[in-house]
Amino acid sequence: MDKEAGKLPAGVVVENFEYDKKNEELVKKSFWSKTKKVAGKIPFTREAIAMYYCALDAKTPLWAKGIAFGALAYFISPIDAIPDALIGLGFTDDAAVMAAGIRAIAGQVKEEHRQKAEEFFKN
Repeated sequence: MDKEAGKLPAGVVVENFEYDKKNEELVKKSFWSKTKKVAGKIPFTREAIAMYYCALDAKTPLWAKGIAFGALAYFISPIDAIPDALIGLGFTDDAAVMAAGIRAIAGQVKEEHRQKAEEFFKN
């Protein structure tokens, strides 16, 4: 990502990202159990949950679903570039992937998705 928020490197077109059904299945199966385990340990929980609801929304374009499910699948995957168990470093790779995904689909994450994410913290 460029230093300027919301900008992708030259030549990268987010609409060209491919949707992968396997990522969607993994996220639907494991997102909530992983999120509940790490909610107090990571700063991007609200954004991850909003991204999840965005990915499930029928109105979200397929390219954005592909990015969202890809980033969320990386977050919940037990295989990481930096293992989550490493104190202080474990979620840095997850945070970088999530930040890139959030920026790439920022225009697709709606207020209703954010409100649903806030509901998670009220329960």
